[in-house]
Amino acid sequence: MDDLHVFPGPGAPHGLRVPQAELDEQFSRASGPGGQGVNTTDSRVQLSLDLATTTALTEEQRQRALHRLASRLTGTMLTISASEHRSQRRNRATARQRLAALLRDAVVPETARRATRPTRASGRRRLEAKRRRSETKQHRRRPHPE
Repeated sequence: MDDLHVFPGPGAPHGLRVPQAELDEQFSRASGPGGQGVNTTDSRVQLSLDLATTTALTEEQRQRALHRLASRLTGTMLTISASEHRSQRRNRATARQRLAALLRDAVVPETARRATRPTRASGRRRLEAKRRRSETKQHRRRPHPE
């Protein structure tokens, strides 16, 4: 197969191109349906990419990806497995699609939260609800002896 292309999106306006040489593919026997062929074909695919050394990412994208994908990483190595299909070729394509989607989502910059103020009506409703709640609790008290 050739280089992995990631479609353009936020954080990668021109997309990403991961060279084939940086992708490590390993094949093993997959469990599941397949009849007698399941014992002889290596249809399961594990696709790995070292995020620390890849040339596909800029330094800023690399830091974002390492931070966002930290729970999925082994060191700095990101590994995707695919074994849904009986065909090795289809599993390879599936693994590449998943890796591309993960990378695309990982490099999206965080959007800064814009500070907003509550509307006057919502403030009024909040205070009215507090007043009603206070009155409800006041009525539960014992009457004051006078």
